[in-house]
Amino acid sequence: MCGIVGYVGDKQVVEVILDGLKKLEYRGYDSAGIAVVDEQGDLEIRRASGKLRNLEEAVRLRPLDGTYGVGHTRWATHGRPTEENAHPHRDCSGRIVVVHNGIIENFMPLKQRLQSLDHTLVTETDTEVIAHLIEEYLKEGEDNLESAVLRAAADLRGIFALAIMSADEPEKIVAVRQGPPIVIGLGQNEYFVASDVPPVLYHTRDVFFLGDGEVAVLTREGVTVTDFEGNQVTPDVQRITWDPIMAEKGGFKHYMLKEIYEQPRAVRDTIVGRVSPETGRVYLDEMEISADEFRRFTSVKIIACGTSLHAAMAGKYMIEELARIPVETDYASEFRYRDPIIDDRTLTIAISQSGETADTLAAVREAKEKGAKILAICNVRGSMLMRESHGTILTHAGPEIGVASTKAFTSQMTVLYLLALYMAQQLGVISEEASLEHVNALNSLPVKMESLLGYDDDIEQLAREFHRAQDFLYLGRGINFPIALEGALKLKEISYIHAEGYPAGEMKHGPNALIDEELPVVVIATRDENNEASKLRFEKTLSNMVEVKARDGVVIAVVTEGDTEARQVADHCIEVPQAGDLFSPILSVVPLQLLAYHIGVRRGCDVDQPRNLAKSVTVE
Repeated sequence: MCGIVGYVGDKQVVEVILDGLKKLEYRGYDSAGIAVVDEQGDLEIRRASGKLRNLEEAVRLRPLDGTYGVGHTRWATHGRPTEENAHPHRDCSGRIVVVHNGIIENFMPLKQRLQSLDHTLVTETDTEVIAHLIEEYLKEGEDNLESAVLRAAADLRGIFALAIMSADEPEKIVAVRQGPPIVIGLGQNEYFVASDVPPVLYHTRDVFFLGDGEVAVLTREGVTVTDFEGNQVTPDVQRITWDPIMAEKGGFKHYMLKEIYEQPRAVRDTIVGRVSPETGRVYLDEMEISADEFRRFTSVKIIACGTSLHAAMAGKYMIEELARIPVETDYASEFRYRDPIIDDRTLTIAISQSGETADTLAAVREAKEKGAKILAICNVRGSMLMRESHGTILTHAGPEIGVASTKAFTSQMTVLYLLALYMAQQLGVISEEASLEHVNALNSLPVKMESLLGYDDDIEQLAREFHRAQDFLYLGRGINFPIALEGALKLKEISYIHAEGYPAGEMKHGPNALIDEELPVVVIATRDENNEASKLRFEKTLSNMVEVKARDGVVIAVVTEGDTEARQVADHCIEVPQAGDLFSPILSVVPLQLLAYHIGVRRGCDVDQPRNLAKSVTVE
């Protein structure tokens, strides 16, 4: 979950690295550091605990410069978030430095072995042992830094992304991947290593992702790649189409707010080119899973974590209703710790914004071993999830920097709807007329989302009233239940208010005991007048709202435009445009995102970088 940046080239290295770290601070912000080799061949390090601005101040007070270097922003795992534990870490000689994202599971026996060889280790981290291992293998006669790194990597158990340099081998950076992501940027006589794409975009759009068990050596002459056995690897270079400005705030106070407002564009980009407005057909040609294979599947499992899991839960309703095939959703973090029942007729869908989520990747490998076909839904082309899957449907959300996911969520639900409609068409369980209605409704979503953003001021007013609450309860039925979970997750992530999402029908089975005049209850109570099941669900949800009011609870209801019944019960109503039963969750979540955002801001929280969290969970 930490952020790594490295650079070899003609530019001012400190400026390049600090700017890159700013674009990666969402990956970790407990401490930060930078290491540069200057023109005299001396290795200089600056480190600071806390936010990146503390490192910038340390560099201002003690400037440094050179033509190559590495930097790091940390999300603490081993060791407290102190300056001493901040990366980069060096060896005894002070000539080798390492920055690391991941966890070295066997660092204690390695540390004891190194101490027996008279190495002095001074931090609480697992990372420090890597620098000392490399030093030891160079002492034993390894020819160069990369060969010593390969030997050290063979000793490590766990997951790790590394960037390493030595003052004794000028203008060289060695990057290693075994788990967490590593991106290599290819510029004009300059080369970059990073944990994600945004730090590279202002310098070059040509990148490749290291694969697991691969090592890249960056010098002024170019980049070479080998596997851990030293065999040459030809990287798959691709051109990133994101505009660099898409990764900036663009005038918004926070990335999260910008990304909420980008959702109409993200959903539109996710749909465009994939549906025919004339026939209603869905085209997912990039998926690389044939129509014949889809007709063989007898069940679907969807695995994901966090917000992506809530998208998966909504997707279950979409696929089952449209394609009439049974679907199970699973926490990816739990999936491989049981013996899931899977075979070659099971379609396993893995969802991850980054495509690098450690638990999701582990679950994918488990499913593949059991013979399942893997379909990835992710936002990053070339990610590990994409490479390990049989097929991929990319969302087109663009870079998401805020730790709390917003536009990735609505884009994932849009893809799941497209997939449900595609499967229904391949299985022959939906007519062309019905398909066309669904496609027309999909195409109308971005405009409806834009209209929702016009209520931002009203939602901010709600936040003024409720930002001091200590607890929230979110309720929903059917496909609205995952939206209740997501609304609660957003609030707890960025405001630190305790919030729970609950199925509305379970209120009598315990949660009613929590209701009093101090508890705001957010109820997703939309309805589709053309759907009898939706109308019945609304009636039952309305009864839950009456129960809350009977116990002096405060009801905030998300309702369909024009609803009068809910208004007679709720204390506050947020209207969303009319939409089909399966579409409405993509709209209903937007005001819940805005409510969480404004409450977090009013409470003085860092909504882009909430405490104890990081954007991409690349360690278990």
